[in-house]
Amino acid sequence: MKKSVKFKRSQRVRKKLKSVNVDRYRLSVFRSLNNISAQIIDDKIHKTLVSASSSEKEISSKKGKKMDTSSTIAETLAKRALEKKISKVYFDRGRYKYHGRIKAFADALRKNGVVF
Repeated sequence: MKKSVKFKRSQRVRKKLKSVNVDRYRLSVFRSLNNISAQIIDDKIHKTLVSASSSEKEISSKKGKKMDTSSTIAETLAKRALEKKISKVYFDRGRYKYHGRIKAFADALRKNGVVF
C-alpha cells in the first residue's frame, strides 16, 4: 500500500523541524475546509499541553470569514499558551503551504507574543 503524498509531505516537514528544534514544544496546525485547529505538543511525553479550535462553542458562535477565524484561534491559543508560560515553540505546518489561513494564523501568533 502506497503512502499518500500529503502524508509523506507532513512527515518530511516534521522530520526536518525535529532535527533543528530541540528545546521547544511543537505547534501543530490542522486546517479543514471550514475549520482550523492547533495544539502545542510536548513530544518527549507525547501530551498535548494547549489547544484551540474553531469548533469550540464560544468561537464557532462568531460568524465571519475564515481568515478572521484563523486570527481569532491564534489569539486564543497564544493567550492560553502564555498562561502556561509557553512562549517558544516551533511551527509544524504539516502538509499545508505557508499561505492563506496558515500564514494569517502564524502572523497573529507572532503578534500576540509566541516566538517561533
